[in-house]
Amino acid sequence: MAVVRAPANPILTPQDAAPSPDGFEVIGVFNPAVARYRDEVVLLVRVAERPIQTDPEVVQTAFLDPVRGRIVTMAFARSDPANDFSDPRLIVRQGRTYLTSISHLRVARSRDGIHFTVDARPALAAADTCESFGVEDPRITRIGETFYISYVAVSPVGVTTALASTADFVTFERRGILFGPENKDVVLFPEAVGGRHYALHRPHSPLCHTNDMWIAESPDLLCWGRHRHLMGLRDGFWDETRIGAGAPPVRVDEGWLEVYHGADRNHRYCLGAVLLDAREPWKVRARSARPIFEPQAEYERAGFFGQVVFTCGLLLERRTLKVYYGAADTTVCYAEIPLDDVLASVRS
Repeated sequence: MAVVRAPANPILTPQDAAPSPDGFEVIGVFNPAVARYRDEVVLLVRVAERPIQTDPEVVQTAFLDPVRGRIVTMAFARSDPANDFSDPRLIVRQGRTYLTSISHLRVARSRDGIHFTVDARPALAAADTCESFGVEDPRITRIGETFYISYVAVSPVGVTTALASTADFVTFERRGILFGPENKDVVLFPEAVGGRHYALHRPHSPLCHTNDMWIAESPDLLCWGRHRHLMGLRDGFWDETRIGAGAPPVRVDEGWLEVYHGADRNHRYCLGAVLLDAREPWKVRARSARPIFEPQAEYERAGFFGQVVFTCGLLLERRTLKVYYGAADTTVCYAEIPLDDVLASVRS
């Protein structure tokens, strides 16, 4: 696979985004959605931040208190055996889970697609009970003149997916929750198929321990039904423990091309591709046996959560996939992959 990484990678780092509250530090700028708007490439990036850690024996984290309507902090002693810090993204205490950071979404703009300026303030941040642990991993789909943004909302009541929209990337309208817990990795198709809108989503089954991809349809982008199982995990493959939609699907001659992520039992995240039928997108026509993109560069293998390449957005231009991706849950990077190479890998 002829993957060409930008020599400037990472193109965005935590140092490029100022913390939103005083006394906080940004620890990750990653998992961007992307769109072209007028003469710019616009990213909607996930910014993860936390209280500045002043005591090495204590982990401080933050969340929205929806009653008081403000961000509050909480401290967890490393010496307390009731606190589980085994996953750097989480703190588990007596059956309750907290995040080690709180995320919001912020706009970044560029004329050349490589050099970005990040807005000073969040575009979308935790606003209610269902978002109290933050908002994460946006995807942008343009339908007509409106840009629809599906994003993950995290809270003690579960992981949900919500919808927002914008016409100019200055003002944003929240449309509410689309998929209840536990569901994420939701991407909208950029056009209706047979008069219906379609979305890929990834519910989690705690009973069967599955993290498979499903497809749903809607008359209005708000009410979703006719859910169908699309594709599952593959034992012994690179996508054996979890899969989920990455960027919104793109239309190619052969059908709908979806670049998705998968993880193995070592929590190594790669990207693969699946080809869906043009008229019946719930039908899988072909699927890549090997990753089309995997963590190899040092900035992909080492970071807050290493061995990760994770895309939420790409542009298909001149038969090239221009992939914007999060590396190691820390930075934003850019790579180009020839469309013909991806299609060949799907067919093989």
